Amino acid sequence: MSTTEILFWFLSALALVSATMVLISKNPVHSILWLIIVFFAISGHYVLLNAQFLAIVNLIVYAGAIMVLFLFVVMLMNLNSDSEPQKNSRFKVAGTIAGGCLMLIMIDVIRDAGEVQNAKALVKVGNIGLIKNLGMALFKDYVIPFEISSVLFLSAMVGAVVIGKKD
Repeated sequence: MSTTEILFWFLSALALVSATMVLISKNPVHSILWLIIVFFAISGHYVLLNAQFLAIVNLIVYAGAIMVLFLFVVMLMNLNSDSEPQKNSRFKVAGTIAGGCLMLIMIDVIRDAGEVQNAKALVKVGNIGLIKNLGMALFKDYVIPFEISSVLFLSAMVGAVVIGKKD
């Protein structure tokens, strides 16, 4: 096995174990922390697929901003088991049926994935996900829309400051 394959299998196992821990964890804060580890593993897969821009954006946007937002919301909600309402048994039965249907669909999808079984991902080949190519296209072909969007973002920030300003 090559280093890339070992890294792929390690990141896959890390993502699967962490995703399982997201579901198993009783504490919502621990679930969010496990989800951050899942995002790091997915970013590692993006790097293996030569998509560095997607890896960085995944880390900045999801693991950085969205997960911090989730963490703040969960911490501010003050979830206690005393204040949590009791779940109806009909909801548990409906959830079990929905989970069983999802499992049957996943089994069918895995069984029908024969044509993908021998396909290989392009690793360390191609120029599709490179940041250099994205920057060249952004500043050569799309410089006018880029500048217009920057002016729009600037005006949105000024508007947010004006609305949020207390007199």
